[in-house]
Amino acid sequence: MSDMFDIVVIGGGPGGYTAAAKAASLGGQVALVEKAKLGGTCLNQGCIPTKTLLKSTEVLETVKKSKDFGIEVGSPQVSLVKLLERKQTVIKRLNTGVEFLMKNNKVTVLAGTGKITGANEVTVDTAEGQRVLQAKKIIIATGSQPASLPGLEVDGEKIINSNQALELAKIPAHLLIIGGGAIGVEFASIFNKLGSKVTLVEAFNRILPFADEEASNALKQLMGREKITILTDTKVTEVTTAADGLVVKMETPKGQKEVQVDQILVAVGRRPNLDNIIAAEMELATERGRVVVNSKMETSIPGIYAIGDVTGGILLAHVASAEGIVAAVNAMGGHKEIDYRVVPSCIYTSPELACVGVTEEQAKNQGIDVVVGKSQFTGSGKALAMGENKGLVKIIAEAATGKILGVHIVGPQATSLIAEAALAIKLGATVEDVAETIHAHPSLPETIMEAAEQAVQLMTAK
Repeated sequence: MSDMFDIVVIGGGPGGYTAAAKAASLGGQVALVEKAKLGGTCLNQGCIPTKTLLKSTEVLETVKKSKDFGIEVGSPQVSLVKLLERKQTVIKRLNTGVEFLMKNNKVTVLAGTGKITGANEVTVDTAEGQRVLQAKKIIIATGSQPASLPGLEVDGEKIINSNQALELAKIPAHLLIIGGGAIGVEFASIFNKLGSKVTLVEAFNRILPFADEEASNALKQLMGREKITILTDTKVTEVTTAADGLVVKMETPKGQKEVQVDQILVAVGRRPNLDNIIAAEMELATERGRVVVNSKMETSIPGIYAIGDVTGGILLAHVASAEGIVAAVNAMGGHKEIDYRVVPSCIYTSPELACVGVTEEQAKNQGIDVVVGKSQFTGSGKALAMGENKGLVKIIAEAATGKILGVHIVGPQATSLIAEAALAIKLGATVEDVAETIHAHPSLPETIMEAAEQAVQLMTAK
């Protein structure tokens, strides 16, 4: 087997395997190096397993509320073993899918740890020994890992990270989650529905700081109704071991607070995997622990690209995939730049939160005169029939033209509904365009149409 390749990709996550497939489809001889399982964090410890567990908790909630729908059933019982088995089945099936994608594109997959040891050289440590690959171009796609907190050692038992939370053999009676970002709030939903008492601590003044403030506050209120305790503007100051758990001291806006919990989940984000990926003498430009790239995904070293979480940008699987395509096209001699203007963000809580484009605050800070159209799911016939009529749609549009700048949704199936909004922004659509588009009835997307209609009315009033 030849060790000469046009492209060598290090890392087989959504960015890496997408880049490999794209480069191969453009006629390149491609090698993909992955030290664990194909699919990366997203497939194995992130997006897919958490959504699989969330679906199980959704089914549990439906069964619990079945009487409201005229269905009589017995008391539901949770089998954690079977939940985890189903999770692994889903992961394995998707692993196989990625393997087939690589095989179908004739990508050479190497199991091992890759390190860039020269401008056109990648050394791979495999179970059989070292293998040196020669490459015209190299793409770094090594992803990220759970970030830690100074002074709070993750031991995998009492104090865990998001990877370990997916493998728990027992549901904790009381779980404290540190971090109110996407990871923290999703795990709060999962464990709350599985029966844990959940306390969520966030140092910032609100959860999901990237989201529109109104949407963020709406989700916080709805999670509170599910008996999830959310403490914002709060920092953990001390953790001590007790006979039957952990004692956690916190500094809150109302002073010191102390709680006793069974476990702590540290969910304060992720950090790029940069350790030992390139020879020190090659001087790859980094900044605050991330690889610096330009809009073509090029690093400071000619012929070497970086994509996904390792660049420390928007840590989302679909962004990594988009960056992988850009890097692959350029590595194969094309000319393509990344466009971050339309990137949907999805939070799979109950209810869901999804957003795309600018927030109301961002628009105002940019000096843009806007109108804001809103519609509540309480008025949606479909949402009421589903028994999920909580939340809202919020559209931010340019006041002079009606051009849609941002859409924020809290409510049922928000993570699917956001696709219409993303396409509208990508195509430069106006609120009039959306309001005048006939939407099916009864359907959830009608709520987007109604928010657009309100924005049109506000424009007319101006």
